Amino acid sequence: MADPIRILIVDGHAAARAVIGRLLAQEDDLELVGEAGSGCEAVFEARALKPDVILIDVVMPDQTGLEVLPSLVREHSETKVLLLSMQDDPGSVREAFAAGASGYVLKEAADAEVVAAVR
Repeated sequence: MADPIRILIVDGHAAARAVIGRLLAQEDDLELVGEAGSGCEAVFEARALKPDVILIDVVMPDQTGLEVLPSLVREHSETKVLLLSMQDDPGSVREAFAAGASGYVLKEAADAEVVAAVR
């Protein structure tokens, strides 16, 4: 069996991190390796944990996901970064991809869509 996909969840809300973590934990091929509550923590945790995928919220306390995205992509070129958002805004989606995101997932998406995006 292949190694599980290692995931870092970055969201300013602990409850949101917990819900996403429980969702991912149900999948045999996915492994939650860490969590962060801010952009600064995301950079630190990504360096320490070297995840395969980073799920990062667009809205966070210190920096937006879009603001921290370029440094994550630059430092971790092998890591896929998926932005999570409450907003279905085409401008934000274009900005995310222009900054190097591998995907853009709406938080309201069905659980199966979030899992499929990670895979």
